[in-house]
Amino acid sequence: MSDDGARERESGENGTTDSPDMSDLFDDLAELEAAVDSPAERERVRETMRTAMEVEGSGVFGKVISGFDRSDAAESLLGALLFGIPMFVESGTQEVGLFIADRPSFLLATNAMAVGLVIGILYIADFQDVRVRNPILGIFPRKLVGVLGIASTTAVFMMTAWGRVDWADPWLAVCQISVAFVPMAIGAALGDLLPG
Repeated sequence: MSDDGARERESGENGTTDSPDMSDLFDDLAELEAAVDSPAERERVRETMRTAMEVEGSGVFGKVISGFDRSDAAESLLGALLFGIPMFVESGTQEVGLFIADRPSFLLATNAMAVGLVIGILYIADFQDVRVRNPILGIFPRKLVGVLGIASTTAVFMMTAWGRVDWADPWLAVCQISVAFVPMAIGAALGDLLPG
């Protein structure tokens, strides 16, 4: 293992070092995996990585998390509903949807912003140490696809079931659902991460 594996972390102006955490262990194991020669050794390192990811942390934050299972889906659904229900009952959702229906570039920007915010919450904001494991088709992270899928499906279902969209005009319905999708996607991402 390189000297980077035995790293010291400066915590601020006082010059003290932080204690290593699960994220540091996972990084060191990933480095070791890249350094070993035989397939058997690599598999042992991967097995150790899986064990490290399954170790229970003492709190909600600071865990290494990956994948997307039923409990993640339930947490995402709850977050999407908590953030989405106000969007279903407010007429502003329909007004904004009507506005962006005449401006397709705004619809594209709205959806791109929602996806960007979810990526930022899951992978950049550092609420949790989220790792991509076994991506769909080798490209799409399961957690990202799960969160976006739950938020969009919930938005379509709830906006339709509560009579907030009229499918006689599908373009307008899609635009209005996209407006509701933005906070629902944020809620789904936070709902997935915050419980741990």
